[in-house]
Amino acid sequence: MDREHPRSGDVAVIGLGAMGGPIATHLARAGLRPWVVDLDADRVAGCVRAGARATDLAGAARAGVVLLMVPSDRDVRAVCLDHRFTGLLMAGAVLCIASSVQPETCSTVAAQAPQAAVLDTALTGGVRGAEAGMINLLVGGDLGALDRTRWALEPWTATIHHLGPLGAGQIAKTCNNMLHWAQITAIAESLDLARRYGLSVPRVRAALLDSPVASRTLAELEHMRLTWHAKDLANALAAGDAVGRELPVAHASQELMRDITVEYLQELLGHESGT
Repeated sequence: MDREHPRSGDVAVIGLGAMGGPIATHLARAGLRPWVVDLDADRVAGCVRAGARATDLAGAARAGVVLLMVPSDRDVRAVCLDHRFTGLLMAGAVLCIASSVQPETCSTVAAQAPQAAVLDTALTGGVRGAEAGMINLLVGGDLGALDRTRWALEPWTATIHHLGPLGAGQIAKTCNNMLHWAQITAIAESLDLARRYGLSVPRVRAALLDSPVASRTLAELEHMRLTWHAKDLANALAAGDAVGRELPVAHASQELMRDITVEYLQELLGHESGT
């Protein structure tokens, strides 16, 4: 392990999974030599080989910008609250919560770190966007804190949108997720209808991609991993309940996604007509 220690001008990445690993690599390639933390030693080693530096939670808290890339609301609370990471942050540091969480989780974390700024920096673009360094970032929180942090965000993003106070990024991400899963269910349903009428699904899909309903989701459906629909749609329904807004499309998507698998989509998309 590197004998150095993080400083206020450094960036740390906590969580080196499908999103955090590629993002740490992009930071390393940009010459920023990020500090990385993960429970998986192989993930850490891979990022170190790319130019990152290994540390632990206490070390990461000494960095000026901390990117929290753990998977879920529960994981964010475990790192920030159970392990009391927020209390270790340096004065003036910026903690970016890049996980998909409830807006109130962001507020709870921020309340435990009055010495630092907390941003919710929700990611859209998926694993392929992370690998390409083309993430679309949806940000809530203090604009000044965001501006001080852009140097650590720009190496792995295509666009950065400031959308309002803390929690706004998570609400925007929830809107994104609702549309994403609703599109997948509608596309699968429509293409299955074409199949049942004996049409070639690839031909129908190609025709639709030349029509007004063309979308990135329709174009890239076979690459979708379908990993987080249960969590994403549960978050959406909870957000709707919090403001008294029924979300019937989200409810329907939640039910329909239970029967849509990667294998089903692969079989559907490859179906050719018998003529």
